[in-house]
Amino acid sequence: MTRQLDEQIAGRFPVGRRLRVLDVGMGQGAQALRLARLGHEVTGVERDPRMIAAARANLAREPEGIRQRVRLVQGDGRDTGAHFLPGGFDVVLCHAVLMYVEDPDPLVAGLARMLAPGGLLSLLVRNGDALAMRPGLGGDWAGALAAFDTTTYRNRLGLDVRADRLSALTATLAGIAAPLQAWYGVRVFTDTAAHNAALPQDLPTLLAVEERAGRTDPYRGVAALLHLCGVRG
Repeated sequence: MTRQLDEQIAGRFPVGRRLRVLDVGMGQGAQALRLARLGHEVTGVERDPRMIAAARANLAREPEGIRQRVRLVQGDGRDTGAHFLPGGFDVVLCHAVLMYVEDPDPLVAGLARMLAPGGLLSLLVRNGDALAMRPGLGGDWAGALAAFDTTTYRNRLGLDVRADRLSALTATLAGIAAPLQAWYGVRVFTDTAAHNAALPQDLPTLLAVEERAGRTDPYRGVAALLHLCGVRG
C-alpha cells in the first residue's frame, strides 16, 4: 500500500513539494513518521490512548528535524472539523479505520472537507466483495457461504466489524466532490498468512507479486483490502 500511496502522491504533486498531511487513525504512527522523514508536515490523529502513547514514543526517537514536522492529536476522526480548518491539507489518510465505524459516510465526508482543491484522499478498507475468500481458502465452507450475503465479519482480534463494497464507496466519494481516481487491492495472496508468520527469504519477489496483483484485474477485486484514492474537486 505504501508503494501505491507514493505513486499517487508523485503523480499529483510536484517533486520536492512539502505537503500538508493528515493521518486519521494513525495507530503507532508508522505511515506518519515515514512521510515526515520524506520532508512533509504531518498531523496524526488517534483515539486509542495506547496507540498515541506508542506513536509519541516512536516520534521521540526521531531526529529533531523530523520531530518538528509532526503534530500528534488525541481525538476521534469524526471530529476533524473541531480541530482543523476546512481545506487545510494536501493529503488525508484514513487507513484501516472505516471497518470500526458503523456509518462511514459522515466520517469520509468530514475527511474530504479537510482537503484543499486537488488534494488526495487515501482510504484503506476491508473489501466487502471478497469476504468469502479467507474462510473459503481456509476450508471453512459454512463461513464462506455465510460471507456472500453480509458485509460484517469477525477480525483477527475477535471483534465484529464491517466491510465496504467498492461500488458503495465510489458513490460516496462522488457525492462528496472527491471522486475516485484510482483503486488497488492489498493482500491479494497473503491474507491467509498467520499474523505472526516469519517473513519469507524472498520477500522482494513476494512484494512484487502483491504489487502487480493489486493493480491487475481480476486479482485486485478479490483482495482482502481495498486502497481507494479520491481527489478533491
